Amino acid sequence: MKQFLADFSKLIKFRLTFLVVFSASVTFLIGSKVPINGVSPDINWMNWLILIIGGFLVTSAANCFNEVIEVDLDKLMTRTKDRPMPAGHMTTGQGLVSGLVMGMLGTWLLGKLNIETGLLSVFSIFLYAFAYTPLKRKSPIAAIVGAIPGALPPLIGYVAAHGKIDQIAVILFLIQFVWQLPHFWAIAWVLDDDYKKAGFRLLPTTKRDKTSAFITFFSTLVLIPVSLMPTFYGFGGYYIAGVSLLAGLVFAWLAFKMWMNMDVASAKKVMFCSFFYLPLVQLVLLFDFIA
Repeated sequence: MKQFLADFSKLIKFRLTFLVVFSASVTFLIGSKVPINGVSPDINWMNWLILIIGGFLVTSAANCFNEVIEVDLDKLMTRTKDRPMPAGHMTTGQGLVSGLVMGMLGTWLLGKLNIETGLLSVFSIFLYAFAYTPLKRKSPIAAIVGAIPGALPPLIGYVAAHGKIDQIAVILFLIQFVWQLPHFWAIAWVLDDDYKKAGFRLLPTTKRDKTSAFITFFSTLVLIPVSLMPTFYGFGGYYIAGVSLLAGLVFAWLAFKMWMNMDVASAKKVMFCSFFYLPLVQLVLLFDFIA
């Protein structure tokens, strides 16, 4: 049982899946605060639970498909060779069936909330597994393509509660989309030696150089005005503006140091900062949301 749980956790990339579901669950609560026809609805906690379960299953399915497609490449990298399929604990057929079952069940659950949420979940699976995954060996543009499904969770969570894509939904998507870029490139910098074993071309210039480091730094600068959009457009207060500005400046300073130092240690600081940045900003926006 212990081995099964360990394999399942690696199969679905549990920590990544948890972050995705957390993001969607917070924006569901934000969407629940938005008035519909002038009336502020109550939070539907049963729908919130359905979103969490359905989002967990859909994200897990996308990760399963990713690992089925990349099983031979995962065998080459130190960080992935102990995943269940490359390690021989699970066949690709079992992985595929697991992904299909979780994907269909998760999509069905999310579709019960509203059709838009179900369609967005299907779109996220296909974009992540069948666009981003094969692009990783072909072009650095994979980071931008991958940032789209990576930024869909807050959109899915919001639409699950509010029922439609509006200005707030788009801004929530944009914040997570732009955040994805320095987050992704910092990880790519740290793991570049391992990624090269599988032929992945994930850094902006495909290598650790000044240009890749500068683009990573520049993306953190872009994030600052984007993160201030909730306040600018009137649905975020001054607390979220202050936290976003401060967190963005810290994020940018660490990315600047990475550009200056050009080392893995600096990239790790950017990477770890990104892990704290997003949940912090989303939680503060939830409590400083102006309906």
